Amino acid sequence: MTSAPALPRLGHGGTPPGARRPAGKIARGLVALTKPRIIELLLVTTVPTMLLAQRGVPSLRLVAVTLIGGTLAAGSANTINCYIDRDIDAVMKRTSRRPLVVKGQGAIKPWEALAWGIALGAGATLLLGLMANWLAASLADAAIVFYIFVYTLGLKRRSPANIVIGGAAGCFPVLVGWAAVTGTVALPAVVLFAVIFLWTPPHFWALAMKFRKDYAAANVPMLPVVATPAQVARKILWYSYAMVAATLALIPFAGWIYGVLAAALGAWFLAEAHGLDARVRAGQITPPAQAAEATLAAGAPSPSPAPMRLFHLSIAYLTLLFAAVAVTALLPWGRW
Repeated sequence: MTSAPALPRLGHGGTPPGARRPAGKIARGLVALTKPRIIELLLVTTVPTMLLAQRGVPSLRLVAVTLIGGTLAAGSANTINCYIDRDIDAVMKRTSRRPLVVKGQGAIKPWEALAWGIALGAGATLLLGLMANWLAASLADAAIVFYIFVYTLGLKRRSPANIVIGGAAGCFPVLVGWAAVTGTVALPAVVLFAVIFLWTPPHFWALAMKFRKDYAAANVPMLPVVATPAQVARKILWYSYAMVAATLALIPFAGWIYGVLAAALGAWFLAEAHGLDARVRAGQITPPAQAAEATLAAGAPSPSPAPMRLFHLSIAYLTLLFAAVAVTALLPWGRW
């Protein structure tokens, strides 16, 4: 009786050792490592800032250079973040299909991801430095360094303040956009930086409330992991008020029409933040303790959609707020 032939051993990426990976699969994996959906949100803040800095439309060449350079810089930071966090990405259900993780079929090798991230950062620096100005390039580099060393390596696995401080990396695109147009960083750009800085905790904590078990399984001390839902909801409310106040601080630079729009959008955001706080206090966010194990297996989301309502609203809010900045920057009237 003959034995069955041995099955080939699968190597990295689910293919036999030495087998060639399809070029399309590699390309898609490299793009996925840059987290394109996050980059889109970062770029939404860049163009309106450039319009406000110019008080009109900058040269399309400069806008294109800044957007491409910003995309490369953000892609660099996100890719190196995926390289460093590939161990916890494998544990978390939400990230288990990323290209460096086995469940994502391991489309990319770790050394390839690191080299890709470094190459993107170098490309961003050269493009912004040579075709915009070196201040814009330096600010983009600062964002990369801050995201990798302060957030990913320094705070993410150690402190509940990780997203509060580390989230500053996502605020740099407004500084890059302003610097690309003016060659300086002025007070309006700093105000916009503060708006995004204060927006980030409510936005991300709402997501982390839903995926609390996911972060706990990976030993990442996001605030919803180490604090009660009531404490998280209250901090979301505090940051929401501070954020709205920061948006109103831009009125002297953006004009009264922007002020009306910012106040209306702020009221909308605060209404949802108060609604989340009320629902948490009414016990509608966390299921009863006796049902928790059955309904919240490790990595499973909360059964309540309430935190995600604020999460999705926060994206729409930021988009509309910066659209208001853009529109009012182009209007010939409505300024002080």
